[in-house]
Amino acid sequence: MMLYAIFGNDVPDSLENRKAARPAHLARLQTLQDEGRLLMAGPFPAVDAVDPGAAGFSGSLIVAEFASLEAAEAWAVADPYVAAGVYAQVAVRPFRKVFPV
Repeated sequence: MMLYAIFGNDVPDSLENRKAARPAHLARLQTLQDEGRLLMAGPFPAVDAVDPGAAGFSGSLIVAEFASLEAAEAWAVADPYVAAGVYAQVAVRPFRKVFPV
């Protein structure tokens, strides 16, 4: 098992679709957490604020453990945000955690 960083880049004006698909998206992340495979996950606010309000989000980052790059890519493209048209693009890269130890 290895860590992979999954970057989802939102389409413009994704907030409403993001809100609608969020429960299913979070459920998948909860499964990874329950399995002890989730290092971190969260969105990128579209503006410099914890709560971006109507500006919404520009994308998301998920760092989790998968058996292979192919498994991580398959998981990423099956995300509800992809199906709901929230993400314009998803990229997956191998990730090596150094800190914190």
